Amino acid sequence: MDFPAAVNHHLAAIGRRDLDGYLATVHPDVNLIMPNGTLLSGLDELAAFHRDWFGDPDWSWELDLRRTVTAGDTGIAIFAADYHDLDGQGRPYQLSYLLTLVFVRDGERWLLLHDQNTLR
Repeated sequence: MDFPAAVNHHLAAIGRRDLDGYLATVHPDVNLIMPNGTLLSGLDELAAFHRDWFGDPDWSWELDLRRTVTAGDTGIAIFAADYHDLDGQGRPYQLSYLLTLVFVRDGERWLLLHDQNTLR
C-alpha cells in the first residue's frame, strides 16, 4: 500500500469508528497530541482514548488536505480539520485545527507514529 492509500485507510477506519481497523494502522510507539496539549503515548493509551471517542455518536469532522510529503520511510499529511461535537451538557461546539499525521514505513505497511492537533 502506498502512503496516500495508507492515510485514506487510516482515516476511513476513524470515520467508521472501527477501533480494530484504526489500531491496525498505528505504530506501537505512537504519540498523540490533543488540541489542548494533552500527550497520549503508546498503543494502550491511544486504544483507550479512541474506544471512548468512537463510542460517542455526536461528533463529526470535515478534513481538507493541505499537504503531503514523503521522505524515505517517513510520510506526513496535514489537514485542516473542522470538528463538531456536543459538550457534557449537550451544547454544540466546534474546533478548527490542523491535523498532522506522521507515518513511518514498516516493511510494506505505513503506520501512524505521530498525530498532532494544533488549534488555529
